[in-house]
Amino acid sequence: MLSLSLVSLAAFLDSEAEVFYSKADALKLAFPEAQRVETRALFLSEEQARRIAELARAPIDSRLATVYVGIGAGNVIGYAFLEQHLVRTKPETVMVVVEPDGRVGSVYVLAFFEPPEYLPPERWIRQFIGRRLSPGLRIGRDIQGITGATLSTRAVLRAVRRALAIHEVMLLDREEP
Repeated sequence: MLSLSLVSLAAFLDSEAEVFYSKADALKLAFPEAQRVETRALFLSEEQARRIAELARAPIDSRLATVYVGIGAGNVIGYAFLEQHLVRTKPETVMVVVEPDGRVGSVYVLAFFEPPEYLPPERWIRQFIGRRLSPGLRIGRDIQGITGATLSTRAVLRAVRRALAIHEVMLLDREEP
C-alpha cells in the first residue's frame, strides 16, 4: 500500500520540482551565528494589514504573519520571513532575511515547482541585498528584470516587499530580544 501511495505521489509531483532547503537548513543559512532562533506569530489588525499591503504594493493573504527571529549575544541579529506563493500555476517558497535596520540581508528560493528555466538566477536575487523598502524597489528601477522569467521575478519582488513592509509596520524600532 505504501509503495502504491509513493508511486501516486511521484506521478502527482512534477519531475522538474525541486526543494533546495528544508526550513531548518534555511534558518541556519539565515542566521549562521545565532545562539537561538525564535518563532513569533504576529497578529495584524485590519489597519496594520491594510498598511502592509499598501507599502508592499501587493496583497497579503492572511492577518497572521510568522517571523523567525535570530538572536545572538543577547541581540536580535535579523528576521526571516518564509513565504509560499504561486508563480504561474505552481508554488515557490522564498525566504527573505531582513536586518534589524530594515535592509534586506539575503533572499533564498527554498523550493521551486515551475520549470527550472523560470527560476531566477542567484546573481539576479543578489540585487536585493542591502535594499530597503522604497518606491524604487521594483523591476525596471532598482531591480533589473529577466527576459522570459517575468512572473518569477515579480513573485520574488512581491515576497521581498511584503517582508520589508511587515518588518516596517510590526517590528522596526519595537524589538527587544
